[in-house]
Amino acid sequence: MDRRTMSMMSSKVDPFQHLKLVPNSDGTITRQRDDPPISPSLNPTLPVLTQDATINRSNNTFARIFLPREALDSSPSNNLPLVVYFHGGGFVLFSAASDFFHDACVNLADDTNSIVVSVEYRLAPEHRLPAAYEDAVEALHWIKAQSNDWLRNHADFSNCYLMGSSAGANIAYHVGLRVAAELNVYGDNYLAPLKIRGLILSQPFFGGTKRVPSEVRLVDDPVLPPHVCDLLWELSLPLGVDRDHEYCNPTAGDGPVILDRVRQLAWRVLVSGCHGDPLLDHQMALARLIEEKGVAVVTRFDQGGCHGIEVRARKHQNQLYNLVKDFIA
Repeated sequence: MDRRTMSMMSSKVDPFQHLKLVPNSDGTITRQRDDPPISPSLNPTLPVLTQDATINRSNNTFARIFLPREALDSSPSNNLPLVVYFHGGGFVLFSAASDFFHDACVNLADDTNSIVVSVEYRLAPEHRLPAAYEDAVEALHWIKAQSNDWLRNHADFSNCYLMGSSAGANIAYHVGLRVAAELNVYGDNYLAPLKIRGLILSQPFFGGTKRVPSEVRLVDDPVLPPHVCDLLWELSLPLGVDRDHEYCNPTAGDGPVILDRVRQLAWRVLVSGCHGDPLLDHQMALARLIEEKGVAVVTRFDQGGCHGIEVRARKHQNQLYNLVKDFIA
């Protein structure tokens, strides 16, 4: 089936069917997608080694750590940049162990010569926002405790970036704001020795109650049509709020004010996306907001593409990771 045929069908498809979800009477959902998990591996022939470490056993959260094999032979003076990564899935789907997110993080660690910590966070609607944000902040405190040998021996804690794809980029952004606000209250040692240098937002998942031109233009997008986004927000936002809540709409709430603190911290922000993504105009508006607040911003919005292409298509991954490598250098 070609893209045009899929486009003609997409607006007629029930969003639950599109996402392969079945709603349950108790407010939970049954996920019917076939996205096999991948186990971590210490195989010494691989360019990147992986291991899992528990963060919060009661919440079933963990960190999947990706370490370039060559780092094991390096001296401590050559410790690698640390990228804390949050996977996408509209806050509702997938895992740090999902095959394509695992592979994307392997490539990220290899291509940028960095240590990647991919965070397993709780999913909605069983755990609505801000649960994912809380898990992400807890992960940062777990990292700063330096309880993991790989991180303690090979990570440069003074050179840390928060990165995410889609909903994961939303998490990276909001957690960045939370950290910036906490640093303002508790001082520079709040996360010491961990020091965040910036945010890397790949196809960030944001929205609002008003349709933007890219959503209107791509109303029948076969990958992530706007009515499917609406369902994801309905499942993930706190009960009783709409898509102009600050978790969805970055112009709402205290976010624009906290960006002043982000500027003071001299963080940099990378925002990437593509013109084939219905969320494009939301992403470009976010980049403009950040820039208007005086924060250093690097943007890249490619022609064509679709939502999620930077995770699933190696060619586009290469382009993004080359950009990331220069950004964290």
